[in-house]
Amino acid sequence: MLTYLAAGASDVGLKRANNEDAYLVRPEIGLLAVADGMGGAAAGEVASAIFVQTAGELFGPAAPASADGAYALVQEVFRLAHERMIAHVAEHPGHHGMGCTAELLVFSGDCYILGHVGDSRTYLLREGELRQITKDHSLVQQQVDQGLISAAEAKHHPMKNVVLRALGADIELSLDLSRGRIFPGDLFLLCSDGLTDMLEDAAIREALASRRSLADKVESLIEGAKSAGGRDNVTAVLCQAGG
Repeated sequence: MLTYLAAGASDVGLKRANNEDAYLVRPEIGLLAVADGMGGAAAGEVASAIFVQTAGELFGPAAPASADGAYALVQEVFRLAHERMIAHVAEHPGHHGMGCTAELLVFSGDCYILGHVGDSRTYLLREGELRQITKDHSLVQQQVDQGLISAAEAKHHPMKNVVLRALGADIELSLDLSRGRIFPGDLFLLCSDGLTDMLEDAAIREALASRRSLADKVESLIEGAKSAGGRDNVTAVLCQAGG
């Protein structure tokens, strides 16, 4: 039976006045989440809080009984959180335009289920190889897919933060759902774009592959993003599977 160790942290960064990121770390039931808020009047932090609170509420105190049950719950978290954000804006018109990107990772047996919306990311380090599981829902990623710009150009594109999908901000919710096998030693990273905008994948891999504790790896990632400029809030959650 697989067991899990996890650590997470969030930092306001060096340029922002408040932190609109939120995260959830509950390895005992195999539940991890990161949300990156956006919108005026500081409402981004409301949106990200709604997402992680909804995830914690729906999953409750125990792990899902099956992978199919976990899959359905992931879908329901996104649906309900999206609905709650829209209802919040209806009651608070000054928060119009608020929303969040989100990652929700759930473990069931030897399977993971991942829900993804926006340009936050989930990575997997397996046997020393780092792989980005998610694809950014962003304007520049769309242009990369269409062959209009290169991946290197996308990294520093002036419109790289234009997000095409988000919870709350869109009338229709469009969610990416995936699942896969977990093996002992697998290390998952969920993070906001405040990390990946500042650090190349090679630097992320180096931090994850080190022999430090998970908490120290999280701190290293966040400090690395801040040292590179810290232009946004930075959030990182790590979870490692053990046999």
